[in-house]
Amino acid sequence: MTNEVRASHILVKTEDEAKSLLEEIRAGKSFAEAAEEVSLCPSGQNGGDLGFFGRGMMVKPFEDAAFSMENIGEVSEPVQTQFGWHLIQLTGKN
Repeated sequence: MTNEVRASHILVKTEDEAKSLLEEIRAGKSFAEAAEEVSLCPSGQNGGDLGFFGRGMMVKPFEDAAFSMENIGEVSEPVQTQFGWHLIQLTGKN
């Protein structure tokens, strides 16, 4: 079982914005570049990198999505939390 994951994320206000960004990323846009350009989270300045985190450290919908991804580099479908809409990229596992 994975104890920790490392992830980057992009935080936006609307689901439509998240879906549009996801299409751009799937078409080849760099996740980190997109995070730097549009993310509402201060982590966007670092390409969205959140570092490693364990269970119970993030809000539940975000945590569930991050821990459910299997492949490094994988990008989630849009995930809604009380902060807005997130795209999450899995960047590591421990």
